[in-house]
Amino acid sequence: MARRKKIYEGKAKILYEGPEPGTIVQYFKDDATAFNAAKKDVIDGKGVLNNRLSEFFMTGLNQIGVPTHFIRRLNMREQLVRSCEIIPLEIIVRNFAAGSLSKRLGIEEGTQLPRPIVEYCYKDDKLGDPLVTEEHIAAFGWASQQDMDDVLSLALRVNDFMSGLMLGVGIKLVDFKIEIGRVFEGDFQRLVIADEISPDSCRLWDIETGQKLDKDVFRRDLGSLTDAYSEVARRLGVLPQNATQMTKPKLIN
Repeated sequence: MARRKKIYEGKAKILYEGPEPGTIVQYFKDDATAFNAAKKDVIDGKGVLNNRLSEFFMTGLNQIGVPTHFIRRLNMREQLVRSCEIIPLEIIVRNFAAGSLSKRLGIEEGTQLPRPIVEYCYKDDKLGDPLVTEEHIAAFGWASQQDMDDVLSLALRVNDFMSGLMLGVGIKLVDFKIEIGRVFEGDFQRLVIADEISPDSCRLWDIETGQKLDKDVFRRDLGSLTDAYSEVARRLGVLPQNATQMTKPKLIN
């Protein structure tokens, strides 16, 4: 499809004006960043994999009644999504200790948490996306109490869906982050899962070996990021099981 007006360019995606009112074209780049973009690289095929995997997860959520902004995939790197007003929060759901939680609380990585823990970070790259509480969210008007009740419910439903899906293919869902947006329908609004769900935004470990199959491969120089993401795609049936390793993977339509 013809290129339209660029709306926004982030670290991993570009947003373009959609073909119809209320739509956006979301383009997945091959750029990889870590530590608030202090570490950068271009990984051939990463955007293709994330586009296809995010389509797979968003479609599954839509099918079980968890609303998302996803409409359809347009091509290997682009998908059509509903325009929404993003709540300026990253919602993090943790099932096992890892990353910043382990550092903050001194809990060994891989420790199973007594229950899923939901955390909120204020979306601001210049500030390093600081951790905030519901008190901050209410005080600064980022979301209402009803919004936050709905956000929590959506986050836990996504966790249930993703945990079961990954368990079925031998992968442990350690944690993940999502963004949530407001979609306006006349005088009413509803909250939907927005942005993406992919190995860029999840921690995924092989249940048997503990092998990391997410962006920690890039963060910690543990090997090929494309190989890790391709392994997740293969297990989920997004890539054929006998696909050979390749830098620019061919995906199933």
